[in-house]
Amino acid sequence: MKRLTIGVSPHIFSPVDTTYLMKSVIKALLPALAAGVYFFRWQAVGLVIASVSGCLLAEVLSRKLRKKPIEMGNYSSLLTGMLLAMILPPSLPLWMAFLGGVVAIALGREIFGGLGSNVFNPALLARAFLMAAFPVALTTWIRPITLDAVTTATPLGLAKFGGETPALGLLAWGRIGGCMGETSALALLAGIAYLLYVKVIDYRIPTAYLGTVMVFAGITRFISPAVYMGPMFHLLAGGLLLGAGFMATDPVTSPVTARGRWVFGVGCGLITMTIRLWGGLPEGVMYSILLMNAATPLINRMTRPKRYGTVKVEKSR
Repeated sequence: MKRLTIGVSPHIFSPVDTTYLMKSVIKALLPALAAGVYFFRWQAVGLVIASVSGCLLAEVLSRKLRKKPIEMGNYSSLLTGMLLAMILPPSLPLWMAFLGGVVAIALGREIFGGLGSNVFNPALLARAFLMAAFPVALTTWIRPITLDAVTTATPLGLAKFGGETPALGLLAWGRIGGCMGETSALALLAGIAYLLYVKVIDYRIPTAYLGTVMVFAGITRFISPAVYMGPMFHLLAGGLLLGAGFMATDPVTSPVTARGRWVFGVGCGLITMTIRLWGGLPEGVMYSILLMNAATPLINRMTRPKRYGTVKVEKSR
């Protein structure tokens, strides 16, 4: 006769840890990374190497200064470097990409206490720094699959400031100007589908984000079709898919509650479209996610589930 065996907690174990999550996101990024290398060739390769090197060096130096163990084995710095490279122009000087990697880890993560304590997405924070420090370099684009340095504009820039609309097929495939890893919508969608399949990201944030953008674009298109682009253009153009699938879903800087994730995604969508349609910049994904990162603690507090079985104690005067 077998007796009941009682052991200490935890009683349930899961293979899902930080390393698993990071490796899963890296795998999901590979199609878009391959597309970026195909379209922008050696510029894209150099960009990835420079930004990843900056991230890894910053982690080593920061952890040594803080006398903390180096956590390079969890792939978090590698992932940050890859994400940073994918949101930078392929023509960016490599030393700027390297500097961005240093800023992403040193000021975007380690200064807050390390992985899990940062308030803002490190890659986006680094890009915001580079945008403020080197605005010309961050807004200079090259044509894909060319050996010369002929500059061009992103689809959002062409639509907003030039009145031109690239074909949706080019946006889906990715043979257009833009950041290294955000041009191919099909590659990004494949990566997002993989993350949803392995349940590494929650569907609420990307659904709310993309849905808000499409509804917003549909309303403005209906009101003034001669001025505003339609929902499919806004879905495929710019960094929306990369931001919604890989950055807004960052478990450290996004809400932990189910309702909070809906609020977070809707907020990102509203800010993105406000900047895209009426702001001075053609793209608003970066700023929308960073602003909603700042609002995440408040969202968590306001959407915290009610605890049943507790009694509110009245304070005596």
